[in-house]
Amino acid sequence: MSVILYATETCPYCHMAREFLEGLSVDFELKDVGKDEAAAREMMDKSGQMGVPVIEVGDLIIVGFDRGALEKALKDAGLIAR
Repeated sequence: MSVILYATETCPYCHMAREFLEGLSVDFELKDVGKDEAAAREMMDKSGQMGVPVIEVGDLIIVGFDRGALEKALKDAGLIAR
């Protein structure tokens, strides 16, 4: 199960999402869509959104930092304890 965080350096919600994942010791791939045009296109193709953060947990796409939805997705994926 993979977790990808699409983010930019200047987005405060992206920083909160990153800190949340790190605090739970969840392995994730960070893609900086502000610097990586291919990652930005990939994010838009998957989410239909241009705003960040976009968090991918397996096949689930979460737009924005929704702590509850992210925590549920991680639990459902078996990446954190219930």
